[in-house]
Order: sequence, then C-alpha cells, then structure tokens
Amino acid sequence: MAVAAITPDYTGERLDRVENFHGNIVVYVGWDRHLMFCSPIAFATPPDTTFGKLQDEMIAGAYAQHPDFAKIDWEQVCWLLNGEPFTPDREATLAAQGVDHKSIIRMQTPGLEGIGGSHS
Repeated sequence: MAVAAITPDYTGERLDRVENFHGNIVVYVGWDRHLMFCSPIAFATPPDTTFGKLQDEMIAGAYAQHPDFAKIDWEQVCWLLNGEPFTPDREATLAAQGVDHKSIIRMQTPGLEGIGGSHS
C-alpha cells in the first residue's frame, strides 16, 4: 500500500515493513455492511497459514460476537482480495493465493445487513 507524505522531504523509517514482523505478514480482514466493527481487523500470521485456518480460527475469533456471524452461509460469501474478486482455497496457504504483507481481505455476506438491517 503506497502512502504519500504531505511534505516532499519526509524521510521517516517505515516501521511496518514485513521484516519487522518476525516471519509473519499482517493481513487485514473486513466484513462489509457490519460496522459494529468500524474497520478491518489486522492479523499477524505466518504466510503459510491456510485460508481455512484464517476463516475458522482467526476470523471466527474476531467476529463471532456479532449476532449475524452464526447466520453466515460460508458457501455464499463473496470475497475480495485487495479490491478484486477472490475465490479462496481453504487448503492453500495465504502466500500461495497471493495474500501478502498488508493485503486486505473483505467478506460480503449476502442477506446479512448488520443488526436489524442497520449495517452495524
């Protein structure tokens, strides 16, 4: 993700480089139309984590408190990876599927529009 400084002579050190995460990558996961979570959640995980583990353990652990979570039909979820449609393979690693440091994965859950349809 490119960031532009507001001053042309800025020379700060980027502390969020992949080298600073001890072999992990940071992956952001957002749930569209569920603003009880105001922004994507960041996970530091090894790049050889399978998508199934990300979904079943990490995403579930972060989002399970939302009343809509138990209603998700995982076969109907629309996934986006860095803004592009994405069909994840549960058995493949994140790295093998093009998920890298600071990628953003968004999930869209048809028929679920947040608490009482409020998008929250």
